[in-house]
Amino acid sequence: MLTTDGLQFWGFVESPSSEAQFYWSLLAIWAVLGLIALVLLLIMPAPYGRFAPRDSKSATSRRGVPSKIAWAVMESPTVWVFGLIFFLSSRKGIVPITFFLLWNCHYLYRSVLYPLRLRSRRRVPGYIVGCALLFNSINAYLQAGFLFRLAVPYPRQWLGDPRFWIGGVLFALGFATHVWADGKLRRLRSDQRSGYEIPHGGLFELVSCPNYLGELIQWVGWAVLTWSAGGLVFAWWTFANLLPRALAYQAWYRDRFADYPRERKAILPFVI
Repeated sequence: MLTTDGLQFWGFVESPSSEAQFYWSLLAIWAVLGLIALVLLLIMPAPYGRFAPRDSKSATSRRGVPSKIAWAVMESPTVWVFGLIFFLSSRKGIVPITFFLLWNCHYLYRSVLYPLRLRSRRRVPGYIVGCALLFNSINAYLQAGFLFRLAVPYPRQWLGDPRFWIGGVLFALGFATHVWADGKLRRLRSDQRSGYEIPHGGLFELVSCPNYLGELIQWVGWAVLTWSAGGLVFAWWTFANLLPRALAYQAWYRDRFADYPRERKAILPFVI
């Protein structure tokens, strides 16, 4: 167990430095911005993917950034910002290395493997790419800055703490879920070249967007296994971003397919 009795979560740091003051101010603002984003996205879905402007859906359109490049660029700060803070830190023990590997397990998939597997020929508006770059840069700092610079160093015993194991299981389950769902959707699209089809099987029988459910579970797991306020705010942002997206997808499916299963929820089984 941590000798600080869980105070990591509440912002216990080694010293009240100017960076620590900046960090907690930024984190508070970030949490409020998550609420604003939730409200705005409930009103209007972010204009990419199925909700992209009509002209960007044309394979010949030159507006915006090609999907493969856009996803790789948008997600890249999560790798290099997080990695830069880690490698410049003096903390290289087993716990920081574990945090580093878990984080990159997700983001090397998201910034490299996922874009390479994309089949979409649509383009992403440039301002969406810019907003995602900003978000991912700030979020990577909020996670790595606390874990590798500001927090009281996690002892080796943290890897045996129930919070680490509970969070780790959630993280692994969430990651496996959204990778599986991404693959299912990709194969469905390749099999049905004439357009979209209703996905079936597994969690798709319970929710419209199991890929989003997986990400939500994963980042709740991250918040628990790091026991950090930064992780909690990231889980909140994940919910604020993906709940409106899932609701919009569900409405899109129901509008497009008269036989779409009415009992399916958007993102949380049996709830919403």
